[in-house]
Amino acid sequence: MKKILILVMIMVATSATTFAVNPTNYEVFNKLNNKSTFKSLISYLGADKEQAEYLKEVFIVTADEFKNASKADNEKLAENVLNYNLRNTKCILSDDQYRMYLKVLNLSFNNKSNDLLNEGVLTSDINK
Repeated sequence: MKKILILVMIMVATSATTFAVNPTNYEVFNKLNNKSTFKSLISYLGADKEQAEYLKEVFIVTADEFKNASKADNEKLAENVLNYNLRNTKCILSDDQYRMYLKVLNLSFNNKSNDLLNEGVLTSDINK
């Protein structure tokens, strides 16, 4: 199970590395701050009120720092911000919730139009 989690984390980190500092590629983190998207994500993850509060703070900081990284065109800073997001969400969420979160991120990064978060709908189909 740990091998799968590590593989997923490497995939997310690798996809972020290949994006460079194109702001549109990190738009998923801005979308996480959207009220309806955030509520859908919290519902999908089954997060409690305390977890939701912590996640909201992490998402705000992540979006702000990605803006700074894109303004500075600093790929290393963008990677650090991605790692910040992953480390903090891992501390906040349970193992199962974190795996679900990684699935959402991975699907969003790989889906060029980010339809999953554009619609603000997270379905149980992600678990399949």
